[in-house]
Amino acid sequence: MLPTEELKQEHRVIERMLAVMETAAVRANDGAEPPADFFVKAVYFVRNFADRCHHGKEEDNLFPAMEKRGISKNGGPIAVMLMEHERGRSYVRAMEEAGKRFATGDRTALRPALENALAYAQLLHQHIDKEDNILYPMADRMLTATDQQELLQKFEKVEQERIGAGKHDEYLKLVEELEQAVNK
Repeated sequence: MLPTEELKQEHRVIERMLAVMETAAVRANDGAEPPADFFVKAVYFVRNFADRCHHGKEEDNLFPAMEKRGISKNGGPIAVMLMEHERGRSYVRAMEEAGKRFATGDRTALRPALENALAYAQLLHQHIDKEDNILYPMADRMLTATDQQELLQKFEKVEQERIGAGKHDEYLKLVEELEQAVNK
């Protein structure tokens, strides 16, 4: 498997969480509030699976490998991806702050939590599309077979060190739990 295929598989899981956030917003507009701990759990997933693991693989491994092959991180697609990662982190911080208030019973925090969840989802949908259709094909063309093999090994190390070996199933179960919670 190519490293970019692994990243694309992770995108599919992230997209499921984005759909959960969007469903929670639609249902809230119809008067059905998400569970009190919804945003706390969503932020946990995003921070660990999407950011620490997935974005960590990109920022610490894929982007430097591409830079080594001639793509600047100060402009072009890598710079855009890094900027979008930071913008996403900003939305997640705001969602977390409002989500904690919502979890403790502050119903006025629901709207800002949902607004930031939706802003994050919108950003990530566009971001994932750019990575899947522009950045990753570029990486596949420019990286050597040795580069690809090294990246796969580095990706495994990121998983072990940042989220723990075999933790993907835990994150999938969390997504499934939240899917069920918002689709009741």
